[in-house]
Amino acid sequence: MPITSIIAEIDAEIEGLQKARVLLSSLDRAVKKAPAPAKKPARRKLSAASREKIAAAQRKRWAATKQPVKSPAAKPEKKPAKRKLSAATRKRIADAQKKRWAAVKAEKAKKSAPARKTAPAKKAAAKPRKAPAKKVTKKASAKKAAPAKKAAPKKAPAKAKKAVAEKATPASTEATPF
Repeated sequence: MPITSIIAEIDAEIEGLQKARVLLSSLDRAVKKAPAPAKKPARRKLSAASREKIAAAQRKRWAATKQPVKSPAAKPEKKPAKRKLSAATRKRIADAQKKRWAAVKAEKAKKSAPARKTAPAKKAAAKPRKAPAKKVTKKASAKKAAPAKKAAPKKAPAKAKKAVAEKATPASTEATPF
């Protein structure tokens, strides 16, 4: 095959491809220029009078829900009468309560009695020694000189006083008010 015939065939094929290219590019432009998708339908416009009617109806609904519900018979409810305890019952309850507290206190006294005997010994052993007092000059001692205080007599423990007071006074027979 001669070279000139091969070149002629290539030119023919190039020409055919160029025509195809032109056709495709024109289609591409046509697709790009296609009309835009359909717009959303326009919203309906209400007249001012219609909008006012709707607003009035809504206000009426809100007013109905905000009002308190009316009962068919607006009678005040009667509260049931309070139950009252008789004096004898109140006295019996008070006595029982006093008995319970006396038992609790007695139990507490039993538990704390052995601990109290050993506690002072521990405290005495655990006391740190005081440092010796510093020497004071005559001027300072003259200013700070104060009459010596007498040691206060030791008092009995508070719990022992209560126990003695309870034994001395009989339990009251009067009912305590609630």
